[in-house]
Amino acid sequence: MRNRIHLKLQLRKSSTKTSAGLPSPSTFAEWAFQERSFFRYELLHQSNKSMARVGRIHTPHGIIDTPSYVPVATNAALKGVDFRTVDSNVDQTCSKNHERNESSTTHTISSSNLIFSNTYHLMLHPGREIIRDAGGLHKFTGRNQPFITDSGGFQVFSLAYGSVQAERNQETNANANATENVRVPTSELKRGHTVDKPYWNDDESEDPVQVTEDGVHFTSYRDGSKMFLTPEITVDAQKDFGADIIIPLDELPPHHISRSTLQESVNRSHRWEARSLKRHLEHVKDQAMYAVIHGGLDPELRTESVEYLTSLPFDGYAIGGSLGKNRDELKVLLDWMMPMFDVGYRRNKPRHLLGIADEESIRNAVKQGIDTLDSCYPTKLGRHGTLMTSDGFIRIKQGKHKKSFGEKIDQDCEYTACKHYDRAYLHHLFKAKEPLAVMLGTEHNLFYMQNLMKRIRQDILNDKI
Repeated sequence: MRNRIHLKLQLRKSSTKTSAGLPSPSTFAEWAFQERSFFRYELLHQSNKSMARVGRIHTPHGIIDTPSYVPVATNAALKGVDFRTVDSNVDQTCSKNHERNESSTTHTISSSNLIFSNTYHLMLHPGREIIRDAGGLHKFTGRNQPFITDSGGFQVFSLAYGSVQAERNQETNANANATENVRVPTSELKRGHTVDKPYWNDDESEDPVQVTEDGVHFTSYRDGSKMFLTPEITVDAQKDFGADIIIPLDELPPHHISRSTLQESVNRSHRWEARSLKRHLEHVKDQAMYAVIHGGLDPELRTESVEYLTSLPFDGYAIGGSLGKNRDELKVLLDWMMPMFDVGYRRNKPRHLLGIADEESIRNAVKQGIDTLDSCYPTKLGRHGTLMTSDGFIRIKQGKHKKSFGEKIDQDCEYTACKHYDRAYLHHLFKAKEPLAVMLGTEHNLFYMQNLMKRIRQDILNDKI
């Protein structure tokens, strides 16, 4: 707290405007920098081998153990699985062993699941007014555990490139689903060149996305209607939704733009995020807002983004923008960037990695101090017959599983799909396109992810990571 106030006083000595028209921290009220009574990060253990840490995020609807995987419920629903099925599996006990003195401490944690839902899709259907009149997402869904909602910007900019644009051009594979919050590998975007102009249209054309300083004009993929999204509109929508954590509108560029265009994009995102924060602070409503750190793979721009956005009274930090074209580039990015969050007051706020949740990337990110990660990757795999196990992926549709009688999906798994059914039956369900296959595959992968994060937390507590 003292570090934050000291920084605030230092920044107030500067001019009221920073470069690129960015609002100075001094334009925010002093009370905005004070700790929230309804939201906080609690550090339980910092590894002595890495930046990995075990903690708790306290929200109005429950405590989230970290590090944790955040399932994506795009339309405020997990496809094929009831929230209650997943939420009932999160209570656990973690034991921390100190080898140097052979003592043991046990932390009993009553934990909650954080679920990620999508503002863009919820604004299209059922509409923010319906959810507001229902009493917010928690009452609308009958779920009394934490929600996080994004700004909708990812989906809007995907209309210009990536998952939605590829779907429109029929470039995605049979498993692609444009309505989901999943990052498309940048290798599937424009290849082999850098563009020196914006990747959107800023003139009157039929391009689905037009960006201005005020916000984003776009065409709904559902019915072709014209829509306009601003930082203020997306904050107001998330106020209606009542999510515990909300994300400001940011501009999501692909990796292949030139540095000058990336600089413009980062500056615009900063201005939009500052506007979003000001709107949020008008009526906080016991909601936390995370900043979205940008800058692509450029160290200077990423550093600028960290320095500016952490100087504002955000409640946590999300790592967004272009994260590289493969896992190695993401790892390198986190290796040099995340130490900037491990100093001063920044250590006391949660860190979220947007749109990434494959196991290799999770393990790398956790070592760099990431607390939460979201992606529909595990659930999408499960729906299409790829099951996650401690021994790797099982493609259950493959013919070799046709007679795998009595063989469990995963010997280490004790949940429904593994406990009651063998591989032969799961193979039959998927090949017969039975709805039960989707439910069991999704449920299995969600439970696998929960167990994975539980094991990772225990390894951090034991200083193995």
